[in-house]
Amino acid sequence: MKKILARLIVLLGCTILLPARAEPPIATRTEIDAGRAQVLLGQAVEHYRAVGDTALAEFGRQGRFIDKELYVYVLASDGTMLTSGGSSASLIGRNVSAMRDVAGKPFFAEMLEIAKTRGSGHVEYRWLNWVDNTVQRKQAYFERVNERVLAVGYYLPRTSPAQAKAFLEQAATAMRAAPDEAIKEFNKLGGRFVQDDLYVFVIDMKSGHFVAHGVQPRLIGTDGLELKDATGQPIIRNILKMAQTRKQGELDYLWPNPVTKKSEAKRTLFQVVGSHVVAVGYYHQ
Repeated sequence: MKKILARLIVLLGCTILLPARAEPPIATRTEIDAGRAQVLLGQAVEHYRAVGDTALAEFGRQGRFIDKELYVYVLASDGTMLTSGGSSASLIGRNVSAMRDVAGKPFFAEMLEIAKTRGSGHVEYRWLNWVDNTVQRKQAYFERVNERVLAVGYYLPRTSPAQAKAFLEQAATAMRAAPDEAIKEFNKLGGRFVQDDLYVFVIDMKSGHFVAHGVQPRLIGTDGLELKDATGQPIIRNILKMAQTRKQGELDYLWPNPVTKKSEAKRTLFQVVGSHVVAVGYYHQ
């Protein structure tokens, strides 16, 4: 009997010590869209291998090779756009190897070079999203098949936390070096401190007034203490309250995304620089 009880105790102990099975992480929209793009590219490559250039016409019209905002486009090895199921259809027949995106990046040339040397890869650039009619960050997966490069891209409307943190560091450094010049730069529409859904805003800690805002210039000079989000949270008042006791922090609230034009969950990171709070936020789901 004692031996049986001892065995039961050992078994129960082992059961208790077994770690609980971790729940799989929930995929983000970006991860889902990246997966969709890779699947569509895989289907396009398989079809092209089977029928050759006959597939070009299919890629360029509504059908199974267009998935909402995702579509296939194909370049010849010399950089000529052969077909496109999306906004780049206007480029068909043109050599785009020297073309740059709105930020000046020669992404087609980069794509062609990687395809030539590695066979496949991905490249990030900025392109018109024909669904939202806005220029957004886009990442394209591509693969070379003989003398053709097939590509499918997906849009990246949301900045990562790491990018927001780095952006804030740049803004805070500029503010410490030359506050007046930095504020002018923060307020410049289309300037280097406005990138997609990333922008800077600055609050005077004494008055609570905005002295800079990268996408809503109407807020400059206004009292931010009564500014509230859709849930009634006093955003600036809460940030200033935290700034009284710490040099940096973060706050979650709802705010319009300048890229998607929708009210979304936003996390703003801030640093205290002299008598000002310098802040940068990113949108998340």
